[in-house]
Amino acid sequence: MSLPDFEGWAIFASVVEHRSFSGAAQAIGMSKATVSKAITRLEHKLGTSLFHRTSRKLTLTESGAALAERAQRILAEAQCAEEDARHAASTPSGTIHLAAPLTFGLSHVAPAIADFLIEHPAITIDLRLSDAKVDIVADGFDIALRIADLPDSSLRARRLVPVRVHIVAAPAYLDRYGTPDHPSGLSEHRCFGYSNVPRPGIWHFRNAAGEEISVRIAGPLQSDNGAAMLPALRAGLGIARLPDFIVDDDIAAGTLVPLLPDWATEAVALHMMTPPGTLRPERVTLLMDFLTQRFRAREGR
Repeated sequence: MSLPDFEGWAIFASVVEHRSFSGAAQAIGMSKATVSKAITRLEHKLGTSLFHRTSRKLTLTESGAALAERAQRILAEAQCAEEDARHAASTPSGTIHLAAPLTFGLSHVAPAIADFLIEHPAITIDLRLSDAKVDIVADGFDIALRIADLPDSSLRARRLVPVRVHIVAAPAYLDRYGTPDHPSGLSEHRCFGYSNVPRPGIWHFRNAAGEEISVRIAGPLQSDNGAAMLPALRAGLGIARLPDFIVDDDIAAGTLVPLLPDWATEAVALHMMTPPGTLRPERVTLLMDFLTQRFRAREGR
């Protein structure tokens, strides 16, 4: 029985993370030729190609995509084994790759990261902010924060706090177009759409009596970022469906007015996503626990 090519699997995981042989080689301190030979050796052993190689682009094959998650797990478990073997008093170090939504990342995650780094100066964080859904395994993230109603997934998810979603408009808009008193009336209004959802033109509602309704909306603005809608909202150009961390200050100031108080939109929450598997480096566990405590402590505020 031949032993698994653990080095090849680890190098494959690094190439997946960095999306290039040269980037992986630089990250792990090997030559590009050594990385290429390791991938070729692993492909020969597996009997399948892991990458489509061109002079300009490197992409995973179907087999490579299917094996990327296992490679990341092998690498993560090896890193955990090495870290656990070190002295218990050693200072956690290394890089944590973290993904978060853009607006929530700027307003809440970035300040939390600053406080975390003060406590753990030997740790570095690669923070990527985007409202687009990321592939945690293929993109090499240790943690991803998502605000959504999550479908079933092989990823591990920790629900942190609920996120309230409001239907809002400026007083100037309501003076001009009237205030809808039922969700069905929104189809006659100018509503802004958020494009990073499967059906941006459909809003779902439910009231305390259990009545449900879906409304098709349309309007002059669609964006992949909720905060980008605020100037048009404040100018009285339409109605939007936005989370509390974007609109709470405007609601408190009276520049935006919450609508349809007896109706709730789809329930969403802030989730912390991690790759499959229970083993992870200590530095990642530290950040997970820090963010969990931080956001749950501020839930009431």
